[in-house]
Amino acid sequence: MIPVQGYKGHKVAVLGLGRSGLATAAALRAGGAEPLLWDDSPEARARAEAAGWTCHDLTREGAFHGVAALITSPGIPHLYPQPNRVIAAAMEQGIPVDNDIGLFFRSWAMPDWDNFETTPRTVCVTGSNGKSTTTALIHHILDHAGRPTQMAGNIGRGVLDIEPAQDGEVVVLELSSYQTDLARALTPDIAVFTNLSPDHFDRHAGLGGYFAAKRRLFVEGGPDRAVIGVDEKEGVFLANQIATSREDDRVIRISAAKKLGDFGWSVFARKGFLAEWRKGRQVGSIDLRDIAGLPGAHNHQNACAAYAACRSLGIAPKVIEEAFHSFKGLPHRSQTIAVKRGVRYVNDSKATNVDSAEKALEAFSNIRWIAGGLGKEGGVKSLQPHLGHVRKAYFIGHSGRDFALELDGLDHEICETMERAVERAAEDAEPGDTVLLAPAAASFDQYKSFEKRGDHFAELVVALPD
Repeated sequence: MIPVQGYKGHKVAVLGLGRSGLATAAALRAGGAEPLLWDDSPEARARAEAAGWTCHDLTREGAFHGVAALITSPGIPHLYPQPNRVIAAAMEQGIPVDNDIGLFFRSWAMPDWDNFETTPRTVCVTGSNGKSTTTALIHHILDHAGRPTQMAGNIGRGVLDIEPAQDGEVVVLELSSYQTDLARALTPDIAVFTNLSPDHFDRHAGLGGYFAAKRRLFVEGGPDRAVIGVDEKEGVFLANQIATSREDDRVIRISAAKKLGDFGWSVFARKGFLAEWRKGRQVGSIDLRDIAGLPGAHNHQNACAAYAACRSLGIAPKVIEEAFHSFKGLPHRSQTIAVKRGVRYVNDSKATNVDSAEKALEAFSNIRWIAGGLGKEGGVKSLQPHLGHVRKAYFIGHSGRDFALELDGLDHEICETMERAVERAAEDAEPGDTVLLAPAAASFDQYKSFEKRGDHFAELVVALPD
């Protein structure tokens, strides 16, 4: 646990009692603060009280008397579409509002660091797609290289729940826009921006607000080095804002779509080969084509981002390449579940929007595509140009019939349920085919989470005859 610094002897309100909220309360108490816990959900309050905490009603009159700060969980709206009433009340009374990420960065450094030979570092990864895989891959490379490392944030443990740093340790954090938007302290040593695609418009009042939340990690955080994906205009803009010149190697541009040889430092992937260029010449190369844990161009972008971050930490290209080959990938992200009767079954349940589904569809050939769920604003018509590898689609869930109408001319079957979709896809599939779950939709019409959806797919696949 990281004891929170700066609030010893003060009352600090904590709103939201999920995983990060309870970890925050414990870290505040460990730092000498008096946490005042509240959640709008009676069930969440009951769970906290069962764990030994006392709840304080932050909605009552005078609840913030003597309170030094309000720490809110990232999922609770603080501005759009409407601020939570507790957060609104705190702001109206001038109470500073922060989150666990802000507390982490003000508390991470400890006095015993003065005795370390190598100062601990933080690597923060944000973006729309690929940030979980990139975060896990960086952590895996560091572990393979023998560097002490922990992984936290939007993946794994809460940031305040990790252990205090060892000498030379590197903490790798995945940060969502919800987390970067409100944190009052953002001081990563290395910051990574993977890409940007439309998402969370209600929370950020549009694409501009969504990008602005992610941009904070770079322009307000002031990292020593920035790794920036430049396959979208927002990444090109961000790299241009930070770099002082074309030769400025504090910015490492990465791409899975184009050559980037004319900058101070760049890493890109073309035709399955990763290349590192510095000051106009190539200094490293890795063949990514046969790396099972990183299939497709979208994972090649993740590989470029992880490679660049780890090279910034002084890890040799050969060590990184070895780690790539031992990386198993993450559950629900282009995860091969099984190969049965010559048919590959891939779980990409995390593909909850059209952009991530597009990347999955481009990564495989001879696809039997399982898609559908709770469709998002804008539909799936933009996927039409990316269906060349799809032999047949099997639509499920609330939006399955809408998907079929939007994707003109695609051979398809309305299956409604995952059971029926897996059964029919398996019956139709031939050796060399890939049955791909890439829903392009949220899961909440039939499942509690995309993880539950992916787990169900995996269970059904495992039960198929060999």
